[in-house]
Amino acid sequence: MSGPVPRLVVAAPSSGSGKTTVATGLMAAFAARGLAVSPHKVGPDYIDPGYHALATGRTGRNLDAYLCGPELLGPLFAHGARGCDVAVVEGVMGLFDGAAGEGELASTAQVAKVLRAPVVLVVDASSQSRSVAALVHGFVSWDPEVRIAGVILNKVASDRHEELLRDALDSVGVPVLGVLRRAAPVETPSRHLGLVPVAERRRAARDAVAAMGAMVADGCDLDALLGLARGAGPVAGTAWDAASALAALASPASPVRVASPVRVASPVRVAVAGGAAFTFSYAEHTELLAAAGAEVVVVDPLRDERLPEGTRGLVLGGGFPEVYGAELSANEGLRADVAALARRGGPIAAECAGLLYLCRELDGLPMCGVLDASARMSGRLTLGYRDAVAVSDSVLAGAGMRMRGHEFHRTVVEPGAGTAPAWGVRTPARRVEGFVQDSVHASYLHTHWASEPGVARRFVERCRTS
Repeated sequence: MSGPVPRLVVAAPSSGSGKTTVATGLMAAFAARGLAVSPHKVGPDYIDPGYHALATGRTGRNLDAYLCGPELLGPLFAHGARGCDVAVVEGVMGLFDGAAGEGELASTAQVAKVLRAPVVLVVDASSQSRSVAALVHGFVSWDPEVRIAGVILNKVASDRHEELLRDALDSVGVPVLGVLRRAAPVETPSRHLGLVPVAERRRAARDAVAAMGAMVADGCDLDALLGLARGAGPVAGTAWDAASALAALASPASPVRVASPVRVASPVRVAVAGGAAFTFSYAEHTELLAAAGAEVVVVDPLRDERLPEGTRGLVLGGGFPEVYGAELSANEGLRADVAALARRGGPIAAECAGLLYLCRELDGLPMCGVLDASARMSGRLTLGYRDAVAVSDSVLAGAGMRMRGHEFHRTVVEPGAGTAPAWGVRTPARRVEGFVQDSVHASYLHTHWASEPGVARRFVERCRTS
């Protein structure tokens, strides 16, 4: 990969240290200088990338070694960062935290090593002074392959507190690149699954991002941070591309790899759910659909009363239907259209929020009724990576295909009759999950199609022939 984009990884010892504030603020501060900034997020988080996109004016993209494999981290990064002046990668959890029981897999540290990127450690200094040196020393020495190039101290109480912290860190040899004072936090409200997405509070979110940018610009050495980013090493591999990923697949009729994607006479229209209730998606999904021959159009189930004319297939991603249950239920026209599409065999792929929307009801409110199942909120959080194998042929996968996914929800679905399971999963116990019914594939699992681009091609082919 020639001419790699300068890059930084923003990490922390633990969740709640201020990573999102610093990373988003750094993106905004660099963008305010006129730089083209590429935003990235480690892990399966869908919400932080929305704030990153506001800060940079570019699509926020995820880097997830569990869902996509470590070998795709570099290519996916290069794809997102193409043409940019600098990239900022926000980490997940603590620097060395990743998939449970899988060592460094899916950790921020692994991403930093693959990208050969310097790490800036954000430390919540609110309840410590000299101990900060022991903390930072431990992180610096834990894995010599991870280059912690500097520290940003967060929630510093006073000039005297700052002086004590700096004196302590002098012995560690890690420069202090910024100090953010303890103050009223930037308004980023949360609820049961994390921050409220940008799509639900766009004007307030813009104000919050601007405040983060001003805070970081005022408290951090942007020149030094940019200098660190420019010192990142080369990354192996070539930039990922949706068309090339599909071209590399074996032909359906032959194991021989084809040199170019199958050309089609005209695109087939595929609607993808958007709007405030359906905010969880990966940009690579729509890119793969388009490369496979789809004309991708967005439908907002809160506002649009009909599917776009000529829709042959529907993709319903994740989001918060439980928050907008009354509005989704009141949109009877679109619910009827979705049910009609399913009845005539139009392929539908649904993840999490999409699964709830296809049920007969959600918390007692009528939904699309495509699946004979009832969904409701629960007090239990289901969260974690999953190894999955398709147990039924569907519009997305043939039986036996393996894929990795992620669950993140506080709802339960009580199934009725007439469906087959979609996946067999290990959590670590083995169970079946999801629904396959005629042309419908619905599941709680969020998957990343870049890991299996044939999923997009299979779905578009089914749309064309349905």
